[in-house]
Amino acid sequence: MNAKIVRNLSFNTLQLIVNQAAGLGIFYVLSTGINKNSFGLINLALAVLMAVFNILSMGIDQLAIKKIASGVNVTSVLSIYIWHVLVSGLGFYGLLLTGYYLLPHAGILFGLLLLIGAGKLMIFFSSPFKQAATGLEQFRLLAYMSVISNIIRCAALIVLMLTRDLNLQNIIIVFVSGDVAELLLTIWLFRRFTNLPLNIKWNSANYKALLFESLPQTGVVLITSALARFDWIFIGFMVSAIKLAEYSFAYKIFEMSTLPLLAIAPVLIPLFTRLFKQTEVPLAGLKSLVRFEMIIAAFTGLVLNIYWAPVIDGVTSGKYGAVNVKTIFILTLCAPFIYLNNFLWTIFFAQGRLKMILSSFVLTFTVNVAGDVLLIPIFKNEGAAFAFLAACMVQSIFYLKKNTISQLSPVWQPLLVCTLSALLCGMAAKTLIPQTWLLLPFALLSYLLLLLALKQIKISDGALLKKFLMR
Repeated sequence: MNAKIVRNLSFNTLQLIVNQAAGLGIFYVLSTGINKNSFGLINLALAVLMAVFNILSMGIDQLAIKKIASGVNVTSVLSIYIWHVLVSGLGFYGLLLTGYYLLPHAGILFGLLLLIGAGKLMIFFSSPFKQAATGLEQFRLLAYMSVISNIIRCAALIVLMLTRDLNLQNIIIVFVSGDVAELLLTIWLFRRFTNLPLNIKWNSANYKALLFESLPQTGVVLITSALARFDWIFIGFMVSAIKLAEYSFAYKIFEMSTLPLLAIAPVLIPLFTRLFKQTEVPLAGLKSLVRFEMIIAAFTGLVLNIYWAPVIDGVTSGKYGAVNVKTIFILTLCAPFIYLNNFLWTIFFAQGRLKMILSSFVLTFTVNVAGDVLLIPIFKNEGAAFAFLAACMVQSIFYLKKNTISQLSPVWQPLLVCTLSALLCGMAAKTLIPQTWLLLPFALLSYLLLLLALKQIKISDGALLKKFLMR
Protein backbone atom coordinates (compact mmCIF):
# COMPACT_ATOMS: atom_id res chain seq x y z
CA MET A 1 0.00 0.00 0.00
CA ASN A 2 2.83 2.43 0.85
CA ALA A 3 4.48 2.07 -2.53
CA LYS A 4 1.11 2.31 -4.27
CA ILE A 5 0.22 5.64 -2.66
CA VAL A 6 3.63 7.11 -3.52
CA ARG A 7 3.30 5.86 -7.08
CA ASN A 8 -0.24 7.25 -7.40
CA LEU A 9 0.78 10.67 -6.10
CA SER A 10 3.84 10.68 -8.35
CA PHE A 11 1.93 9.88 -11.53
CA ASN A 12 -0.94 12.22 -10.68
CA THR A 13 1.49 15.04 -9.95
CA LEU A 14 3.45 14.33 -13.13
CA GLN A 15 0.38 14.46 -15.35
CA LEU A 16 -0.74 17.66 -13.68
CA ILE A 17 2.66 19.28 -14.23
CA VAL A 18 2.64 18.26 -17.89
CA ASN A 19 -0.96 19.40 -18.34
CA GLN A 20 -0.40 22.68 -16.56
CA ALA A 21 2.77 23.36 -18.57
CA ALA A 22 1.00 22.55 -21.83
CA GLY A 23 -2.07 24.49 -20.72
CA LEU A 24 0.11 27.48 -19.90
CA GLY A 25 1.69 27.25 -23.34
CA ILE A 26 -1.75 27.15 -24.98
CA PHE A 27 -2.98 30.03 -22.88
CA TYR A 28 0.12 32.12 -23.58
CA VAL A 29 -0.02 31.58 -27.34
CA LEU A 30 -3.73 32.46 -27.51
CA SER A 31 -3.60 35.43 -25.14
CA THR A 32 -0.64 37.05 -26.91
CA GLY A 33 -1.17 35.78 -30.46
CA ILE A 34 -4.75 36.95 -31.06
CA ASN A 35 -6.62 40.09 -30.03
CA LYS A 36 -8.46 40.33 -26.70
CA ASN A 37 -11.90 40.17 -28.32
CA SER A 38 -11.21 36.84 -30.07
CA PHE A 39 -9.50 35.46 -26.98
CA GLY A 40 -12.51 36.46 -24.89
CA LEU A 41 -14.97 34.82 -27.31
CA ILE A 42 -13.02 31.54 -27.26
CA ASN A 43 -13.02 31.58 -23.46
CA LEU A 44 -16.74 32.35 -23.38
CA ALA A 45 -17.47 29.38 -25.65
CA LEU A 46 -15.25 27.12 -23.54
CA ALA A 47 -16.92 28.33 -20.34
CA VAL A 48 -20.40 27.54 -21.67
CA LEU A 49 -19.34 24.11 -22.97
CA MET A 50 -17.52 23.20 -19.77
CA ALA A 51 -20.58 24.07 -17.70
CA VAL A 52 -22.92 22.10 -19.98
CA PHE A 53 -20.83 18.93 -20.14
CA ASN A 54 -20.24 18.99 -16.38
CA ILE A 55 -24.00 19.22 -15.88
CA LEU A 56 -24.57 16.36 -18.33
CA SER A 57 -22.36 14.10 -16.18
CA MET A 58 -25.12 14.39 -13.52
CA GLY A 59 -22.67 13.47 -10.77
CA ILE A 60 -22.25 9.95 -12.11
CA ASP A 61 -18.51 10.59 -12.59
CA GLN A 62 -17.81 10.99 -8.85
CA LEU A 63 -20.25 8.22 -7.96
CA ALA A 64 -18.52 5.87 -10.41
CA ILE A 65 -15.16 6.53 -8.72
CA LYS A 66 -16.66 5.82 -5.30
CA LYS A 67 -18.37 2.62 -6.46
CA ILE A 68 -15.29 1.22 -8.18
CA ALA A 69 -13.08 2.15 -5.21
CA SER A 70 -15.56 0.32 -2.96
CA GLY A 71 -15.23 -2.87 -5.00
CA VAL A 72 -18.30 -2.76 -7.26
CA ASN A 73 -17.86 -4.55 -10.59
CA VAL A 74 -15.91 -2.21 -12.89
CA THR A 75 -17.38 -3.47 -16.17
CA SER A 76 -20.95 -3.00 -14.96
CA VAL A 77 -20.36 0.57 -13.74
CA LEU A 78 -18.39 1.48 -16.86
CA SER A 79 -21.07 0.11 -19.19
CA ILE A 80 -23.81 2.21 -17.59
CA TYR A 81 -21.62 5.31 -17.55
CA ILE A 82 -20.68 4.93 -21.24
CA TRP A 83 -24.35 4.70 -22.20
CA HIS A 84 -25.07 7.81 -20.21
CA VAL A 85 -22.38 9.95 -21.88
CA LEU A 86 -23.35 8.72 -25.34
CA VAL A 87 -27.04 9.50 -24.95
CA SER A 88 -26.68 12.81 -23.11
CA GLY A 89 -23.71 14.04 -25.16
CA LEU A 90 -25.24 13.27 -28.56
CA GLY A 91 -28.56 14.71 -27.40
CA PHE A 92 -26.94 18.01 -26.46
CA TYR A 93 -24.93 18.24 -29.67
CA GLY A 94 -28.07 17.45 -31.64
CA LEU A 95 -29.70 20.48 -30.04
CA LEU A 96 -26.69 22.62 -30.99
CA LEU A 97 -26.93 21.48 -34.62
CA THR A 98 -30.66 22.14 -34.69
CA GLY A 99 -30.10 25.63 -33.32
CA TYR A 100 -27.42 26.32 -35.90
CA TYR A 101 -29.72 25.46 -38.79
CA LEU A 102 -32.70 27.30 -37.30
CA LEU A 103 -30.58 30.39 -36.52
CA PRO A 104 -28.00 30.61 -39.33
CA HIS A 105 -27.16 34.23 -38.45
CA ALA A 106 -26.73 33.69 -34.70
CA GLY A 107 -23.21 35.10 -34.77
CA ILE A 108 -19.63 34.00 -34.22
CA LEU A 109 -20.22 32.75 -30.66
CA PHE A 110 -22.75 30.15 -31.78
CA GLY A 111 -20.36 28.97 -34.48
CA LEU A 112 -17.59 28.61 -31.90
CA LEU A 113 -19.92 26.64 -29.63
CA LEU A 114 -20.74 24.25 -32.46
CA LEU A 115 -17.17 23.72 -33.67
CA ILE A 116 -15.31 23.64 -30.35
CA GLY A 117 -18.25 21.66 -28.91
CA ALA A 118 -17.51 18.82 -31.35
CA GLY A 119 -14.12 18.41 -29.70
CA LYS A 120 -15.44 18.73 -26.15
CA LEU A 121 -17.97 16.02 -26.98
CA MET A 122 -15.04 13.68 -27.63
CA ILE A 123 -13.55 14.59 -24.25
CA PHE A 124 -16.94 13.89 -22.66
CA PHE A 125 -17.02 10.45 -24.29
CA SER A 126 -13.59 9.68 -22.81
CA SER A 127 -14.61 10.59 -19.24
CA PRO A 128 -15.95 7.12 -18.18
CA PHE A 129 -12.55 5.55 -18.84
CA LYS A 130 -10.73 8.24 -16.85
CA GLN A 131 -13.08 7.93 -13.88
CA ALA A 132 -12.74 4.14 -13.97
CA ALA A 133 -8.94 4.51 -13.91
CA THR A 134 -9.25 6.82 -10.89
CA GLY A 135 -11.53 4.39 -9.05
CA LEU A 136 -9.08 1.58 -9.77
CA GLU A 137 -6.30 3.88 -8.50
CA GLN A 138 -4.39 3.39 -11.74
CA PHE A 139 -2.94 6.88 -11.84
CA ARG A 140 -0.24 5.95 -14.30
CA LEU A 141 -2.95 5.06 -16.81
CA LEU A 142 -4.86 8.25 -15.93
CA ALA A 143 -1.71 10.29 -16.49
CA TYR A 144 -1.26 8.94 -20.01
CA MET A 145 -4.94 9.54 -20.81
CA SER A 146 -4.98 13.09 -19.50
CA VAL A 147 -1.94 14.65 -21.20
CA ILE A 148 -2.58 13.71 -24.81
CA SER A 149 -4.90 16.51 -25.89
CA ASN A 150 -3.00 19.35 -24.23
CA ILE A 151 0.37 18.22 -25.58
CA ILE A 152 -0.98 18.02 -29.14
CA ARG A 153 -2.72 21.40 -28.88
CA CYS A 154 0.25 23.14 -27.30
CA ALA A 155 2.73 21.85 -29.88
CA ALA A 156 0.43 22.65 -32.81
CA LEU A 157 -0.36 26.16 -31.59
CA ILE A 158 3.32 26.96 -31.06
CA VAL A 159 4.03 25.85 -34.63
CA LEU A 160 1.17 28.04 -35.90
CA MET A 161 2.52 31.00 -33.94
CA LEU A 162 6.06 30.52 -35.26
CA THR A 163 4.82 30.18 -38.85
CA ARG A 164 2.47 33.17 -38.42
CA ASP A 165 -0.58 31.02 -39.26
CA LEU A 166 -2.34 31.60 -35.94
CA ASN A 167 -5.95 32.48 -36.72
CA LEU A 168 -9.38 31.51 -35.43
CA GLN A 169 -9.95 28.79 -38.04
CA ASN A 170 -6.63 27.05 -37.40
CA ILE A 171 -7.10 27.33 -33.64
CA ILE A 172 -10.43 25.49 -33.87
CA ILE A 173 -8.89 22.76 -36.05
CA VAL A 174 -6.14 22.26 -33.46
CA PHE A 175 -8.61 22.11 -30.56
CA VAL A 176 -10.89 19.55 -32.20
CA SER A 177 -8.01 17.39 -33.49
CA GLY A 178 -6.44 17.20 -30.03
CA ASP A 179 -9.75 16.20 -28.44
CA VAL A 180 -10.43 13.46 -31.00
CA ALA A 181 -6.92 12.09 -30.49
CA GLU A 182 -7.50 12.01 -26.72
CA LEU A 183 -10.69 9.93 -27.07
CA LEU A 184 -9.09 7.37 -29.40
CA LEU A 185 -5.93 6.98 -27.35
CA THR A 186 -7.88 6.87 -24.07
CA ILE A 187 -9.92 3.88 -25.23
CA TRP A 188 -6.80 2.11 -26.53
CA LEU A 189 -4.83 2.76 -23.34
CA PHE A 190 -7.68 1.59 -21.11
CA ARG A 191 -7.97 -1.71 -22.96
CA ARG A 192 -4.20 -2.21 -22.90
CA PHE A 193 -3.63 -1.41 -19.23
CA THR A 194 -6.71 -2.97 -17.63
CA ASN A 195 -7.53 -5.88 -19.96
CA LEU A 196 -11.16 -5.30 -19.02
CA PRO A 197 -13.83 -6.14 -21.62
CA LEU A 198 -15.96 -3.29 -22.93
CA ASN A 199 -19.33 -4.97 -22.70
CA ILE A 200 -21.49 -1.95 -23.41
CA LYS A 201 -24.95 -3.34 -22.72
CA TRP A 202 -28.06 -1.35 -21.96
CA ASN A 203 -29.60 -2.22 -18.61
CA SER A 204 -32.51 0.08 -17.83
CA ALA A 205 -32.92 -1.16 -14.24
CA ASN A 206 -29.25 -0.57 -13.35
CA TYR A 207 -29.25 2.80 -15.11
CA LYS A 208 -32.35 3.99 -13.24
CA ALA A 209 -30.84 2.81 -9.96
CA LEU A 210 -27.62 4.69 -10.68
CA LEU A 211 -29.51 7.85 -11.64
CA PHE A 212 -31.62 7.67 -8.47
CA GLU A 213 -28.49 7.19 -6.34
CA SER A 214 -26.76 10.11 -8.04
CA LEU A 215 -29.69 12.54 -7.66
CA PRO A 216 -28.21 14.46 -4.70
CA GLN A 217 -24.84 14.62 -6.47
CA THR A 218 -26.62 15.71 -9.67
CA GLY A 219 -27.83 18.78 -7.84
CA VAL A 220 -24.28 19.43 -6.64
CA VAL A 221 -22.92 19.13 -10.18
CA LEU A 222 -25.63 21.41 -11.55
CA ILE A 223 -24.75 24.07 -9.01
CA THR A 224 -20.95 23.69 -9.18
CA SER A 225 -20.95 23.73 -12.98
CA ALA A 226 -22.87 26.98 -13.03
CA LEU A 227 -20.76 28.31 -10.16
CA ALA A 228 -17.46 27.43 -11.85
CA ARG A 229 -18.01 29.61 -14.92
CA PHE A 230 -21.04 31.79 -14.18
CA ASP A 231 -18.77 34.78 -13.66
CA TRP A 232 -17.06 34.18 -17.02
CA ILE A 233 -20.39 33.84 -18.83
CA PHE A 234 -21.89 36.87 -17.07
CA ILE A 235 -18.86 39.07 -17.86
CA GLY A 236 -18.82 37.86 -21.47
CA PHE A 237 -22.49 38.60 -22.10
CA MET A 238 -23.08 41.60 -19.81
CA VAL A 239 -19.76 43.49 -19.97
CA SER A 240 -17.53 42.63 -22.95
CA ALA A 241 -15.38 39.91 -24.48
CA ILE A 242 -12.33 42.10 -23.80
CA LYS A 243 -13.01 42.25 -20.05
CA LEU A 244 -13.61 38.49 -20.10
CA ALA A 245 -10.22 38.03 -21.78
CA GLU A 246 -8.58 39.93 -18.93
CA TYR A 247 -10.52 38.14 -16.18
CA SER A 248 -10.09 34.68 -17.71
CA PHE A 249 -6.33 35.26 -17.95
CA ALA A 250 -6.09 36.11 -14.24
CA TYR A 251 -8.43 33.27 -13.28
CA LYS A 252 -6.52 30.74 -15.36
CA ILE A 253 -3.21 31.62 -13.72
CA PHE A 254 -4.88 31.49 -10.31
CA GLU A 255 -6.39 28.11 -11.19
CA MET A 256 -2.98 26.80 -12.21
CA SER A 257 -1.54 27.94 -8.88
CA THR A 258 -3.73 25.34 -7.15
CA LEU A 259 -1.63 22.53 -8.70
CA PRO A 260 -0.89 20.91 -5.29
CA LEU A 261 -4.62 20.56 -4.61
CA LEU A 262 -5.23 19.19 -8.10
CA ALA A 263 -2.50 16.62 -7.46
CA ILE A 264 -3.78 15.31 -4.15
CA ALA A 265 -7.57 15.69 -4.48
CA PRO A 266 -8.19 12.63 -6.75
CA VAL A 267 -6.00 10.49 -4.47
CA LEU A 268 -7.93 11.56 -1.37
CA ILE A 269 -11.33 10.31 -2.59
CA PRO A 270 -10.49 6.56 -2.57
CA LEU A 271 -8.21 7.05 0.49
CA PHE A 272 -10.91 8.79 2.56
CA THR A 273 -13.49 6.25 1.36
CA ARG A 274 -11.38 3.48 2.92
CA LEU A 275 -10.53 5.44 6.08
CA PHE A 276 -14.11 6.34 6.93
CA LYS A 277 -15.15 2.72 6.69
CA GLN A 278 -12.93 2.04 9.71
CA THR A 279 -14.07 2.36 13.30
CA GLU A 280 -11.19 4.68 14.18
CA VAL A 281 -10.30 7.56 11.86
CA PRO A 282 -6.69 8.93 12.07
CA LEU A 283 -7.61 12.44 13.21
CA ALA A 284 -4.03 13.54 13.84
CA GLY A 285 -3.19 12.79 10.22
CA LEU A 286 -6.24 14.70 8.98
CA LYS A 287 -5.25 17.76 11.02
CA SER A 288 -1.68 17.59 9.75
CA LEU A 289 -2.94 17.32 6.15
CA VAL A 290 -5.24 20.35 6.37
CA ARG A 291 -2.50 22.43 8.03
CA PHE A 292 -0.06 21.50 5.26
CA GLU A 293 -2.65 22.46 2.64
CA MET A 294 -3.20 25.87 4.24
CA ILE A 295 0.56 26.56 4.27
CA ILE A 296 0.82 25.75 0.56
CA ALA A 297 -2.33 27.69 -0.39
CA ALA A 298 -1.23 30.88 1.36
CA PHE A 299 2.32 30.59 0.01
CA THR A 300 1.20 30.33 -3.63
CA GLY A 301 -0.86 33.48 -3.13
CA LEU A 302 2.18 35.22 -1.69
CA VAL A 303 4.30 34.33 -4.73
CA LEU A 304 1.63 35.38 -7.24
CA ASN A 305 1.08 38.78 -5.69
CA ILE A 306 4.77 39.61 -5.33
CA TYR A 307 5.70 38.93 -8.94
CA TRP A 308 2.38 39.38 -10.79
CA ALA A 309 2.67 42.79 -12.49
CA PRO A 310 6.36 42.76 -13.54
CA VAL A 311 6.33 39.16 -14.78
CA ILE A 312 2.92 39.05 -16.50
CA ASP A 313 3.32 42.45 -18.17
CA GLY A 314 6.77 41.37 -19.29
CA VAL A 315 5.58 38.19 -21.02
CA THR A 316 2.31 39.60 -22.43
CA SER A 317 3.63 42.96 -23.61
CA GLY A 318 1.62 44.82 -20.99
CA LYS A 319 -1.75 43.24 -21.86
CA TYR A 320 -2.68 41.31 -18.69
CA GLY A 321 -0.42 42.34 -15.80
CA ALA A 322 -1.19 45.72 -14.22
CA VAL A 323 -4.82 45.56 -15.34
CA ASN A 324 -5.31 42.43 -13.21
CA VAL A 325 -3.40 43.33 -10.02
CA LYS A 326 -6.53 43.80 -7.88
CA THR A 327 -8.30 40.83 -9.46
CA ILE A 328 -5.47 38.38 -8.78
CA PHE A 329 -5.10 39.64 -5.21
CA ILE A 330 -8.77 38.91 -4.45
CA LEU A 331 -8.63 35.53 -6.21
CA THR A 332 -5.58 34.40 -4.24
CA LEU A 333 -7.50 35.06 -1.02
CA CYS A 334 -9.92 32.36 -2.23
CA ALA A 335 -7.23 29.64 -2.40
CA PRO A 336 -7.11 28.65 1.32
CA PHE A 337 -10.92 28.44 1.38
CA ILE A 338 -10.90 26.24 -1.74
CA TYR A 339 -8.38 23.88 -0.12
CA LEU A 340 -10.40 23.72 3.10
CA ASN A 341 -13.67 23.19 1.24
CA ASN A 342 -12.21 20.35 -0.81
CA PHE A 343 -10.85 18.72 2.36
CA LEU A 344 -14.23 18.87 4.13
CA TRP A 345 -16.16 17.94 0.98
CA THR A 346 -14.05 14.80 0.57
CA ILE A 347 -14.82 13.78 4.16
CA PHE A 348 -18.55 14.35 3.70
CA PHE A 349 -18.54 12.55 0.35
CA ALA A 350 -16.77 9.55 1.89
CA GLN A 351 -19.40 9.59 4.66
CA GLY A 352 -22.18 9.56 2.05
CA ARG A 353 -23.65 12.92 3.13
CA LEU A 354 -24.71 13.89 -0.38
CA LYS A 355 -27.87 15.80 0.53
CA MET A 356 -25.94 18.03 2.90
CA ILE A 357 -23.33 18.64 0.19
CA LEU A 358 -26.13 19.62 -2.19
CA SER A 359 -27.45 22.13 0.34
CA SER A 360 -24.00 23.67 0.67
CA PHE A 361 -23.65 24.18 -3.06
CA VAL A 362 -27.13 25.67 -3.38
CA LEU A 363 -26.15 28.22 -0.73
CA THR A 364 -22.75 28.85 -2.34
CA PHE A 365 -24.27 29.26 -5.79
CA THR A 366 -26.88 31.69 -4.50
CA VAL A 367 -24.22 33.87 -2.86
CA ASN A 368 -21.97 33.80 -5.93
CA VAL A 369 -24.73 34.60 -8.43
CA ALA A 370 -26.12 37.39 -6.26
CA GLY A 371 -22.62 38.80 -5.87
CA ASP A 372 -21.96 38.63 -9.61
CA VAL A 373 -25.24 40.29 -10.52
CA LEU A 374 -24.72 43.09 -7.98
CA LEU A 375 -20.97 43.67 -8.27
CA ILE A 376 -19.92 42.93 -11.88
CA PRO A 377 -21.92 45.83 -13.43
CA ILE A 378 -20.21 48.23 -10.99
CA PHE A 379 -16.74 46.81 -10.33
CA LYS A 380 -16.34 44.61 -13.44
CA ASN A 381 -13.67 41.90 -12.95
CA GLU A 382 -12.87 42.83 -9.35
CA GLY A 383 -16.57 42.43 -8.55
CA ALA A 384 -16.55 38.90 -9.99
CA ALA A 385 -13.48 37.99 -7.95
CA PHE A 386 -14.99 39.36 -4.74
CA ALA A 387 -18.27 37.50 -5.35
CA PHE A 388 -16.28 34.28 -5.73
CA LEU A 389 -14.40 34.99 -2.50
CA ALA A 390 -17.67 35.59 -0.63
CA ALA A 391 -19.09 32.32 -1.97
CA CYS A 392 -16.00 30.35 -0.90
CA MET A 393 -16.15 31.85 2.60
CA VAL A 394 -19.84 31.05 3.00
CA GLN A 395 -19.27 27.46 1.90
CA SER A 396 -16.45 27.05 4.43
CA ILE A 397 -18.64 28.37 7.25
CA PHE A 398 -21.48 26.03 6.25
CA TYR A 399 -19.18 22.98 6.10
CA LEU A 400 -17.67 23.79 9.49
CA LYS A 401 -21.12 24.05 11.05
CA LYS A 402 -22.17 20.71 9.52
CA ASN A 403 -19.00 18.89 10.59
CA THR A 404 -19.83 16.10 13.06
CA ILE A 405 -16.26 15.26 14.08
CA SER A 406 -15.65 17.55 17.03
CA GLN A 407 -11.85 17.12 16.89
CA LEU A 408 -11.85 18.70 13.41
CA SER A 409 -13.78 21.81 14.47
CA PRO A 410 -10.60 23.97 14.74
CA VAL A 411 -9.43 23.23 11.16
CA TRP A 412 -10.30 26.84 10.22
CA GLN A 413 -7.55 28.18 12.47
CA PRO A 414 -4.60 27.26 10.18
CA LEU A 415 -6.45 28.98 7.32
CA LEU A 416 -6.65 32.24 9.26
CA VAL A 417 -3.08 32.08 10.62
CA CYS A 418 -1.43 31.14 7.31
CA THR A 419 -3.38 33.69 5.26
CA LEU A 420 -2.65 36.55 7.65
CA SER A 421 1.01 35.50 7.85
CA ALA A 422 1.33 35.54 4.06
CA LEU A 423 -0.34 38.96 3.84
CA LEU A 424 1.95 40.38 6.53
CA CYS A 425 5.12 38.98 4.95
CA GLY A 426 4.11 40.17 1.49
CA MET A 427 3.47 43.72 2.71
CA ALA A 428 6.72 43.71 4.69
CA ALA A 429 8.70 42.56 1.65
CA LYS A 430 7.29 45.25 -0.63
CA THR A 431 7.82 47.93 2.04
CA LEU A 432 11.33 47.00 3.19
CA ILE A 433 13.02 45.46 0.12
CA PRO A 434 13.71 47.75 -2.88
CA GLN A 435 15.32 45.06 -5.06
CA THR A 436 12.73 43.02 -6.98
CA TRP A 437 14.85 39.87 -7.06
CA LEU A 438 15.12 39.87 -3.24
CA LEU A 439 11.38 40.19 -2.61
CA LEU A 440 10.52 36.49 -2.81
CA PRO A 441 13.51 35.14 -0.77
CA PHE A 442 12.75 37.67 1.99
CA ALA A 443 9.01 36.95 1.94
CA LEU A 444 9.52 33.17 1.90
CA LEU A 445 12.03 33.18 4.76
CA SER A 446 9.91 35.47 6.91
CA TYR A 447 6.79 33.42 6.13
CA LEU A 448 8.43 30.14 7.20
CA LEU A 449 9.92 31.66 10.36
CA LEU A 450 6.58 33.18 11.32
CA LEU A 451 4.77 29.87 10.82
CA LEU A 452 7.40 28.09 12.92
CA ALA A 453 6.91 30.64 15.69
CA LEU A 454 3.13 30.21 15.48
CA LYS A 455 3.48 26.39 15.53
CA GLN A 456 1.87 25.89 12.13
CA ILE A 457 5.01 24.06 11.00
CA LYS A 458 6.10 21.24 13.30
CA ILE A 459 9.06 18.90 13.04
CA SER A 460 6.78 15.89 13.51
CA ASP A 461 4.49 16.86 10.61
CA GLY A 462 6.52 15.13 7.90
CA ALA A 463 6.47 11.70 9.49
CA LEU A 464 2.84 12.06 10.59
CA LEU A 465 1.64 13.11 7.16
CA LYS A 466 3.60 10.36 5.44
CA LYS A 467 2.11 7.75 7.78
CA PHE A 468 -1.38 9.08 7.12
CA LEU A 469 -1.06 9.04 3.32
CA MET A 470 0.45 5.56 3.34
CA ARG A 471 -2.61 3.97 4.95
